[in-house]
Amino acid sequence: MRASLIQIAVDEGESVESRRARAAALVREQAGADLVVLPELWTTGAFAYEEFGTEAEPLEGPTYEAMAKAASDAGVWLHAGSIPERDPSGPLYNTSLVFSPSGEPAAAYRKIHRFGFDKGEAVLMGAGRDLVTVRLPGTTLGLATCYDLRFPELFRGLVDAGAETLVIPAGWPERRRAHWTLLAQARAVENQAFVLACGTAGTHAGVPQAGHSIVVDPWGEVLAEAGAGEEILTVEFDPGKVATTREQFPALKDRVL
Repeated sequence: MRASLIQIAVDEGESVESRRARAAALVREQAGADLVVLPELWTTGAFAYEEFGTEAEPLEGPTYEAMAKAASDAGVWLHAGSIPERDPSGPLYNTSLVFSPSGEPAAAYRKIHRFGFDKGEAVLMGAGRDLVTVRLPGTTLGLATCYDLRFPELFRGLVDAGAETLVIPAGWPERRRAHWTLLAQARAVENQAFVLACGTAGTHAGVPQAGHSIVVDPWGEVLAEAGAGEEILTVEFDPGKVATTREQFPALKDRVL
């Protein structure tokens, strides 16, 4: 399987409309990949809290339309990162979108763990409730977003639901980059699954981003890692290694809780 992680830069001088068009063009350039992944809240920036309300979209809004078309044009499965979603009932959500190679919606995941403690995303957005998996030819994706990476029980739930490849878009800050790499490897090892973690480059509302998108195999080996700037990280991996790893070292069978 070939996956391309688009570590797009968020520049405050670039409009949301321009970045949306640029992201769609980058997706189209990945024709030939099986799976393409964008980061968390790349339209606004994950720390641009004041933009969440003004740039929030309905689920089937302009980003949905642009990404569905890009997925169809490229003929790829597309995890389109996440957007600030405005639910018709009023709340905002940090919502990830997944499209099939025909541009049809395959899944939407509302981020469960909101970052910020008593400010920012934690108070501006509602919490999702549902674990979400997506069946692709050859593997099942388990969806999580950024701060979710710190909560291993969520990933255990995804594995119990059949996940073999854990996809994690993020807007992770540079000052905690060591945690990003460590946690991505930990989630891969403890769940004997591939981890595809796609971050952003640039600066969100004055917060430098870590970049360093990473792909980790079920043994914890880093297959590919990006640098700090805008970059497309492409890697070939064998989804069958999940079953092989779980058979050769059946630690998941010894779970008690």
